[in-house]
Amino acid sequence: MIKKIFSNVYLFLVFVFLYLPIVTLAIFSFNNSKSMAVWNGFTLDWYYTLFQNERMISALYYTLLVAILATLISTFIGTIAAIGIHKMRNNKKRDLLLNINYLPVLNPDIVTGVSLMTLFVFLNVNFGMTTMLLSHLVFDIPYVILSVLPKLKQLPANIEDAALDLGATPWYALRKIVLPQIKPGIISGALMAFTMSIDDFVISFFTTGNGVTNLSIEIYSMTRRGLTPEINALSTLMFVVVLALLITSNVVGNKKAVEN
Repeated sequence: MIKKIFSNVYLFLVFVFLYLPIVTLAIFSFNNSKSMAVWNGFTLDWYYTLFQNERMISALYYTLLVAILATLISTFIGTIAAIGIHKMRNNKKRDLLLNINYLPVLNPDIVTGVSLMTLFVFLNVNFGMTTMLLSHLVFDIPYVILSVLPKLKQLPANIEDAALDLGATPWYALRKIVLPQIKPGIISGALMAFTMSIDDFVISFFTTGNGVTNLSIEIYSMTRRGLTPEINALSTLMFVVVLALLITSNVVGNKKAVEN
């Protein structure tokens, strides 16, 4: 009994340690004062000021543009790649591809960012929107593959062969039989890709160029100029968006798991 109480208290303290700073930041984003130590009343002025900031609007534009493009492209490529890997009969080649796919997931972001920056310099590619998008694809595609593969493994072994025997073309079988059944994995992968892209800082920092920035980089720049309540407002909005996407992704996955 005592051990259980101790475990619960310890777990509670861990969550307090993790989330109390975020809750404090969110509360002070509504503070009618520039001070982070004194509460001076409720206001939405910092959110209004935030959306009047041209640099912030530009950063928001590039953040959403890169995230949406990276999500669409990585979902398409990742789904096709997952189907190809699933159909491979050579276990050694399949394991090799999966191990390569794990590299961007397991690598520290700074290693991936510096490696991509070095590659772009070696290839003499101008840094900007293109390099940032390519970098996001590098770490988004593996997550899509890892989300789609489990759904492919749950399919009946000969379902495509049965469709082909009944007169369906390979494209029709893929479009009408396979894709609808792996749709939850595709959606989960897309949401994960969008979340990873919109929240990325380190890799984007090393691979962006002049005139192109995202919200994470803009927050870093603002903190170097000095803490302001606008940073609290922006960070709160980003946290809410990312949290909502993660919850949606988990709800979709869990709902489909219950149905199966």
